[in-house]
Amino acid sequence: MSTAFVNGITLGYDEVGSGGAEPLLLVHGHPFDRSMWQPQLRADTGRRVIAPDLRGYGASDVVPGVTPLETFARDLAALLDHLGIGRAVLCGLSMGGQIVLEFHRLLPDRVAGIVLADTFAQGETPQGRKERNDRADRLLREGMAGYAHEVLDSMVAPANVAALPDVAAHVLRMMLAAPPEGAAAALRGRAERPDYTGTLGGVRVPTLVVVGRDDGFTPVSDAEYLHARIPGARLEVIEGAAHLPNLERPAAFNRALDGLLAAVSAGPAARTGAAARSTAATDVTKR
Repeated sequence: MSTAFVNGITLGYDEVGSGGAEPLLLVHGHPFDRSMWQPQLRADTGRRVIAPDLRGYGASDVVPGVTPLETFARDLAALLDHLGIGRAVLCGLSMGGQIVLEFHRLLPDRVAGIVLADTFAQGETPQGRKERNDRADRLLREGMAGYAHEVLDSMVAPANVAALPDVAAHVLRMMLAAPPEGAAAALRGRAERPDYTGTLGGVRVPTLVVVGRDDGFTPVSDAEYLHARIPGARLEVIEGAAHLPNLERPAAFNRALDGLLAAVSAGPAARTGAAARSTAATDVTKR
Protein backbone atom coordinates (compact mmCIF):
# COMPACT_ATOMS: atom_id res chain seq x y z
CA MET A 1 0.00 0.00 0.00
CA SER A 2 1.07 3.55 -0.76
CA THR A 3 -0.27 6.80 0.67
CA ALA A 4 -0.89 10.28 -0.68
CA PHE A 5 -1.68 13.48 1.19
CA VAL A 6 -4.39 15.25 -0.83
CA ASN A 7 -7.14 17.72 0.05
CA GLY A 8 -5.93 17.83 3.64
CA ILE A 9 -6.21 14.08 4.27
CA THR A 10 -4.16 10.94 3.73
CA LEU A 11 -5.49 8.39 1.26
CA GLY A 12 -4.23 4.82 1.10
CA TYR A 13 -4.08 3.15 -2.29
CA ASP A 14 -2.74 0.14 -4.16
CA GLU A 15 -1.19 0.37 -7.61
CA VAL A 16 -0.07 -2.29 -10.08
CA GLY A 17 0.92 -2.39 -13.72
CA SER A 18 2.45 0.01 -16.19
CA GLY A 19 2.13 1.02 -19.81
CA GLY A 20 1.12 3.86 -22.04
CA ALA A 21 -2.65 3.34 -22.00
CA GLU A 22 -4.88 5.51 -19.83
CA PRO A 23 -4.73 4.26 -16.23
CA LEU A 24 -7.68 2.51 -14.60
CA LEU A 25 -9.02 3.95 -11.34
CA LEU A 26 -11.17 1.56 -9.28
CA VAL A 27 -13.68 3.20 -6.91
CA HIS A 28 -15.08 0.98 -4.17
CA GLY A 29 -18.59 0.99 -2.74
CA HIS A 30 -20.05 1.30 0.76
CA PRO A 31 -19.14 -0.01 3.29
CA PHE A 32 -16.07 -1.57 1.70
CA ASP A 33 -12.46 -0.64 0.97
CA ARG A 34 -9.90 -0.95 -1.79
CA SER A 35 -9.50 -4.70 -1.17
CA MET A 36 -12.85 -5.33 -2.89
CA TRP A 37 -10.93 -4.87 -6.16
CA GLN A 38 -8.35 -7.62 -5.56
CA PRO A 39 -9.45 -9.64 -8.64
CA GLN A 40 -9.18 -6.52 -10.80
CA LEU A 41 -5.76 -5.37 -9.56
CA ARG A 42 -3.95 -7.04 -12.45
CA ALA A 43 -0.59 -6.14 -13.93
CA ASP A 44 -1.44 -7.51 -17.39
CA THR A 45 -3.76 -4.74 -18.61
CA GLY A 46 -1.09 -2.63 -20.32
CA ARG A 47 -1.88 0.25 -17.98
CA ARG A 48 -1.54 1.38 -14.39
CA VAL A 49 -4.37 0.18 -12.16
CA ILE A 50 -5.05 2.17 -8.99
CA ALA A 51 -7.42 1.21 -6.18
CA PRO A 52 -7.71 3.82 -3.42
CA ASP A 53 -9.49 3.75 -0.09
CA LEU A 54 -12.04 6.55 -0.10
CA ARG A 55 -11.91 8.99 2.79
CA GLY A 56 -13.54 7.40 5.81
CA TYR A 57 -12.70 3.84 4.75
CA GLY A 58 -9.81 1.41 4.94
CA ALA A 59 -6.42 3.01 5.46
CA SER A 60 -7.60 6.53 4.56
CA ASP A 61 -8.37 9.24 7.08
CA VAL A 62 -11.80 9.36 8.66
CA VAL A 63 -13.58 12.71 8.52
CA PRO A 64 -16.81 12.63 10.56
CA GLY A 65 -19.91 14.58 9.60
CA VAL A 66 -21.15 14.59 6.01
CA THR A 67 -19.13 13.53 2.97
CA PRO A 68 -20.85 14.59 -0.27
CA LEU A 69 -20.16 12.71 -3.49
CA GLU A 70 -18.40 15.83 -4.77
CA THR A 71 -15.85 15.56 -1.97
CA PHE A 72 -15.09 11.95 -2.88
CA ALA A 73 -14.75 12.90 -6.55
CA ARG A 74 -12.40 15.80 -5.85
CA ASP A 75 -10.29 13.54 -3.62
CA LEU A 76 -9.90 11.16 -6.55
CA ALA A 77 -8.99 14.00 -8.92
CA ALA A 78 -6.36 15.17 -6.43
CA LEU A 79 -4.99 11.62 -6.18
CA LEU A 80 -4.68 11.47 -9.97
CA ASP A 81 -2.84 14.81 -9.84
CA HIS A 82 -0.51 13.39 -7.18
CA LEU A 83 0.22 10.43 -9.45
CA GLY A 84 0.78 12.60 -12.51
CA ILE A 85 -2.28 11.26 -14.32
CA GLY A 86 -4.35 13.54 -16.54
CA ARG A 87 -7.07 11.21 -17.87
CA ALA A 88 -8.16 7.83 -16.58
CA VAL A 89 -10.76 5.14 -17.04
CA LEU A 90 -13.03 5.23 -13.99
CA CYS A 91 -14.70 2.07 -12.69
CA GLY A 92 -17.08 2.37 -9.74
CA LEU A 93 -19.42 -0.05 -8.01
CA SER A 94 -22.58 1.00 -6.14
CA MET A 95 -21.67 4.21 -4.29
CA GLY A 96 -18.46 4.13 -6.29
CA GLY A 97 -20.50 4.31 -9.49
CA GLN A 98 -22.26 7.42 -8.24
CA ILE A 99 -18.89 8.95 -7.41
CA VAL A 100 -17.81 8.19 -10.99
CA LEU A 101 -20.92 9.96 -12.29
CA GLU A 102 -20.12 12.95 -10.08
CA PHE A 103 -16.49 12.96 -11.27
CA HIS A 104 -17.71 12.97 -14.87
CA ARG A 105 -20.13 15.82 -14.09
CA LEU A 106 -17.32 17.89 -12.62
CA LEU A 107 -14.37 16.92 -14.82
CA PRO A 108 -15.52 15.22 -18.03
CA ASP A 109 -12.28 15.98 -19.87
CA ARG A 110 -10.38 13.81 -17.38
CA VAL A 111 -12.50 10.72 -18.06
CA ALA A 112 -11.29 8.33 -20.78
CA GLY A 113 -13.86 5.61 -20.13
CA ILE A 114 -16.50 4.63 -17.60
CA VAL A 115 -17.60 1.43 -15.87
CA LEU A 116 -20.80 1.69 -13.83
CA ALA A 117 -21.30 -1.48 -11.80
CA ASP A 118 -24.42 -2.23 -9.74
CA THR A 119 -25.35 1.42 -9.37
CA PHE A 120 -28.03 3.91 -10.38
CA ALA A 121 -28.27 7.52 -11.47
CA GLN A 122 -31.52 8.81 -9.96
CA GLY A 123 -31.53 11.32 -7.12
CA GLU A 124 -32.54 10.41 -3.60
CA THR A 125 -36.20 10.30 -2.63
CA PRO A 126 -37.52 11.82 0.62
CA GLN A 127 -38.02 8.32 2.02
CA GLY A 128 -34.55 7.27 0.91
CA ARG A 129 -33.05 10.39 2.50
CA LYS A 130 -34.67 9.51 5.82
CA GLU A 131 -33.55 5.88 5.62
CA ARG A 132 -29.93 6.79 4.91
CA ASN A 133 -29.79 9.28 7.76
CA ASP A 134 -31.46 6.79 10.10
CA ARG A 135 -28.91 4.17 9.08
CA ALA A 136 -26.08 6.61 9.71
CA ASP A 137 -27.46 7.25 13.18
CA ARG A 138 -27.62 3.50 13.80
CA LEU A 139 -24.01 2.92 12.70
CA LEU A 140 -22.79 5.65 15.03
CA ARG A 141 -24.88 4.25 17.86
CA GLU A 142 -24.29 0.50 17.40
CA GLY A 143 -21.22 0.08 15.20
CA MET A 144 -21.01 -1.97 12.02
CA ALA A 145 -21.64 -5.52 13.24
CA GLY A 146 -25.43 -5.67 13.22
CA TYR A 147 -25.76 -4.00 9.83
CA ALA A 148 -22.98 -6.08 8.27
CA HIS A 149 -24.50 -9.41 9.26
CA GLU A 150 -27.96 -8.30 8.14
CA VAL A 151 -26.96 -7.33 4.61
CA LEU A 152 -24.38 -10.01 3.80
CA ASP A 153 -26.96 -12.14 1.97
CA SER A 154 -27.85 -9.12 -0.15
CA MET A 155 -24.32 -8.04 -0.93
CA VAL A 156 -23.43 -11.59 -1.97
CA ALA A 157 -26.03 -13.91 -3.46
CA PRO A 158 -27.18 -16.41 -0.78
CA ALA A 159 -26.04 -19.33 -2.91
CA ASN A 160 -22.59 -17.76 -3.14
CA VAL A 161 -22.37 -17.24 0.61
CA ALA A 162 -22.44 -21.05 0.83
CA ALA A 163 -20.54 -21.87 -2.37
CA LEU A 164 -17.88 -19.15 -2.06
CA PRO A 165 -17.15 -18.93 1.68
CA ASP A 166 -13.87 -17.08 1.16
CA VAL A 167 -15.65 -14.36 -0.81
CA ALA A 168 -18.41 -14.08 1.78
CA ALA A 169 -15.84 -13.89 4.58
CA HIS A 170 -13.92 -11.17 2.73
CA VAL A 171 -17.06 -9.09 2.21
CA LEU A 172 -18.04 -9.47 5.87
CA ARG A 173 -14.54 -8.49 7.02
CA MET A 174 -14.62 -5.32 4.94
CA MET A 175 -17.98 -4.30 6.35
CA LEU A 176 -17.00 -5.04 9.93
CA ALA A 177 -13.76 -3.09 9.52
CA ALA A 178 -15.40 0.03 8.09
CA PRO A 179 -15.12 2.95 10.54
CA PRO A 180 -18.68 3.86 11.61
CA GLU A 181 -17.91 7.59 11.45
CA GLY A 182 -16.71 7.34 7.86
CA ALA A 183 -19.56 5.10 6.76
CA ALA A 184 -22.12 7.38 8.42
CA ALA A 185 -20.62 10.48 6.77
CA ALA A 186 -20.88 8.80 3.37
CA LEU A 187 -24.50 7.80 4.00
CA ARG A 188 -25.41 11.37 4.91
CA GLY A 189 -23.66 12.63 1.78
CA ARG A 190 -25.48 10.15 -0.45
CA ALA A 191 -28.77 11.20 1.11
CA GLU A 192 -28.24 14.60 -0.52
CA ARG A 193 -26.98 13.36 -3.88
CA PRO A 194 -28.28 14.97 -7.08
CA ASP A 195 -30.07 13.25 -9.93
CA TYR A 196 -27.50 12.37 -12.60
CA THR A 197 -30.07 11.40 -15.24
CA GLY A 198 -29.63 14.69 -17.07
CA THR A 199 -25.88 14.13 -17.45
CA LEU A 200 -26.08 10.66 -18.99
CA GLY A 201 -26.79 11.81 -22.53
CA GLY A 202 -23.61 13.88 -22.45
CA VAL A 203 -21.29 10.92 -21.88
CA ARG A 204 -18.98 10.74 -24.89
CA VAL A 205 -16.53 8.03 -23.82
CA PRO A 206 -16.78 4.22 -23.95
CA THR A 207 -19.08 3.08 -21.17
CA LEU A 208 -19.84 -0.31 -19.68
CA VAL A 209 -22.86 -0.85 -17.46
CA VAL A 210 -22.59 -4.10 -15.53
CA VAL A 211 -24.87 -5.68 -12.94
CA GLY A 212 -25.33 -8.98 -11.14
CA ARG A 213 -28.47 -10.78 -12.27
CA ASP A 214 -29.59 -11.28 -8.64
CA ASP A 215 -28.75 -7.82 -7.30
CA GLY A 216 -31.57 -6.70 -5.01
CA PHE A 217 -30.03 -3.34 -4.08
CA THR A 218 -29.58 -2.11 -7.66
CA PRO A 219 -31.55 -4.49 -9.88
CA VAL A 220 -31.14 -5.09 -13.58
CA SER A 221 -33.79 -2.44 -14.28
CA ASP A 222 -31.46 0.22 -12.83
CA ALA A 223 -28.69 -0.93 -15.18
CA GLU A 224 -31.10 -0.88 -18.12
CA TYR A 225 -32.03 2.68 -17.19
CA LEU A 226 -28.38 3.73 -17.45
CA HIS A 227 -27.78 1.74 -20.62
CA ALA A 228 -30.76 3.31 -22.40
CA ARG A 229 -29.56 6.85 -21.68
CA ILE A 230 -25.78 6.68 -22.24
CA PRO A 231 -24.93 6.85 -25.94
CA GLY A 232 -23.20 3.69 -27.17
CA ALA A 233 -23.05 2.07 -23.73
CA ARG A 234 -22.73 -1.68 -23.44
CA LEU A 235 -24.75 -3.64 -20.87
CA GLU A 236 -23.47 -6.82 -19.24
CA VAL A 237 -25.72 -8.81 -16.91
CA ILE A 238 -23.61 -11.29 -14.95
CA GLU A 239 -25.33 -14.50 -14.03
CA GLY A 240 -24.90 -16.05 -10.61
CA ALA A 241 -24.03 -12.79 -8.88
CA ALA A 242 -25.76 -10.23 -6.69
CA HIS A 243 -24.37 -6.82 -5.69
CA LEU A 244 -20.66 -7.68 -6.00
CA PRO A 245 -20.17 -9.45 -9.34
CA ASN A 246 -16.51 -8.45 -9.43
CA LEU A 247 -15.95 -10.75 -6.43
CA GLU A 248 -18.68 -13.32 -7.00
CA ARG A 249 -17.92 -13.90 -10.69
CA PRO A 250 -14.51 -12.25 -11.24
CA ALA A 251 -13.75 -13.99 -14.54
CA ALA A 252 -16.98 -12.76 -16.14
CA PHE A 253 -16.53 -9.27 -14.68
CA ASN A 254 -12.94 -9.07 -15.91
CA ARG A 255 -13.93 -10.14 -19.42
CA ALA A 256 -16.46 -7.32 -19.56
CA LEU A 257 -13.93 -4.87 -18.11
CA ASP A 258 -11.27 -5.94 -20.61
CA GLY A 259 -13.75 -5.28 -23.42
CA LEU A 260 -14.28 -1.75 -22.18
CA LEU A 261 -10.54 -1.15 -21.87
CA ALA A 262 -10.05 -2.43 -25.41
CA ALA A 263 -12.69 0.03 -26.64
CA VAL A 264 -10.87 2.88 -24.90
CA SER A 265 -7.57 1.86 -26.47
CA ALA A 266 -9.11 1.46 -29.93
CA GLY A 267 -9.89 5.15 -30.23
CA PRO A 268 -12.95 7.01 -31.54
CA ALA A 269 -13.01 5.58 -35.09
CA ALA A 270 -13.07 1.98 -33.95
CA ARG A 271 -15.66 2.78 -31.29
CA THR A 272 -18.18 4.03 -33.85
CA GLY A 273 -18.76 0.51 -35.14
CA ALA A 274 -18.70 -0.94 -31.65
CA ALA A 275 -21.45 1.43 -30.53
CA ALA A 276 -23.63 0.35 -33.45
CA ARG A 277 -23.28 -3.26 -32.35
CA SER A 278 -23.89 -2.63 -28.63
CA THR A 279 -27.60 -3.45 -28.62
CA ALA A 280 -27.11 -6.80 -30.34
CA ALA A 281 -24.23 -7.66 -28.03
CA THR A 282 -26.35 -6.80 -25.02
CA ASP A 283 -29.15 -9.08 -26.16
CA VAL A 284 -26.72 -11.99 -26.43
CA THR A 285 -25.27 -11.27 -22.99
CA LYS A 286 -28.67 -11.27 -21.29
CA ARG A 287 -29.93 -14.57 -22.71
